[in-house]
Amino acid sequence: MPLHLWENLISFSVKTPSNRFKTYPYCSLPIPLSRFFSSSQSQNSISVVDYLINQHGFSSETVSKASTALTRIKTPEKSDSVLAFFVHCGFSRTHVEKMIQHAPKLLSANVDKTLKPKIKIFEELGFPRNDIVDIVSTDPWILTRSAEKQLLPSLLLLRRVVQSNAAVCKVLKLSGWFLKCDLEKTMVPSIDFMKSCGISEAQISKLVFGFPRFFVLKPDTIKAVVKRVDEFGFNRQKKMYLHAIRIVSSMSREKLEYKFGIFRSLGWSEVDILSVFRRVPQVFSFSEKKIGEGMDFLLNTRKLEISFIVLNPGMLVYSLEGRIKPRHRVLEILERKDLLRKDLNMVSVLRMTDQRFLEKYVHRYPDEFENLFRAYKGLELKQ
Repeated sequence: MPLHLWENLISFSVKTPSNRFKTYPYCSLPIPLSRFFSSSQSQNSISVVDYLINQHGFSSETVSKASTALTRIKTPEKSDSVLAFFVHCGFSRTHVEKMIQHAPKLLSANVDKTLKPKIKIFEELGFPRNDIVDIVSTDPWILTRSAEKQLLPSLLLLRRVVQSNAAVCKVLKLSGWFLKCDLEKTMVPSIDFMKSCGISEAQISKLVFGFPRFFVLKPDTIKAVVKRVDEFGFNRQKKMYLHAIRIVSSMSREKLEYKFGIFRSLGWSEVDILSVFRRVPQVFSFSEKKIGEGMDFLLNTRKLEISFIVLNPGMLVYSLEGRIKPRHRVLEILERKDLLRKDLNMVSVLRMTDQRFLEKYVHRYPDEFENLFRAYKGLELKQ
């Protein structure tokens, strides 16, 4: 269907009343299917390519992805009803294409029995229409879950944990897994266990937003993760405890030991490695390439001591190409012209925002501004 017809579907249907129209009580607007979906004239199945491209003008990308799971549309009229329902419920064409790409079998869903009850639950819980659209289009498989046994209980439980519909929406945009699992068997016992360990509700809430999939792990797995983190000597009351949980739960013992081995190969002692892991566990989530290149640049180009990096491991978190190298190029020019203090603190330099760095080390030197700015951008310097 051409884009302009898609966008004007609702207004046209209101202006053109007919007793042949189908009406969805939830959406409360009549849908002239025979007018806008020509395939509804035939009950014969057609290929998904013909249906999506020739009948409705969807993109080739949508067809390519949908055809991996669906080759034919058995009942075009049924699929027309699905598309019309989504339009009337506020989904844009872009949203619908995205949903079909990820969950093409929705085209054969029953509107009254499958789709409408799920959307209605969100609305009755007070979710704004735009949030419903965002949540569902982010993970359309949500619409295949049981309304009463999975969707409603999970939404109510999530809201109890994060306190508001807005927060629930934020979490679900990060991970729709919460609406696919039995949270009473995963999230609830896991939260209870973490509370019994002295981990505060505020910390748990942060973990829900920062690492949502952690809470769909089996409770026994979470207990094992907490035990391993404790063995490394982390303080449960410190914010790094949450980062440690995320790192440890995301890799096997063998993988984490491999990461430790990378630092050993770079000359770090066991004491150094464990100390850094306790202070900045995020460093150990990076690839061997990022760790190696970062260390090499700081040691051999910036001429920092390994002991300094061990004391300030947060430097390894920053992007080498996006932050460390651009700032080094600027500092190199200023150092060559003897415009910097000898006691320059590289840690402070890297922590600065881009705006603050430019103000202090580029704009502050008008005579050198052009070359400093070009160096910052990685451009060839003026002679």
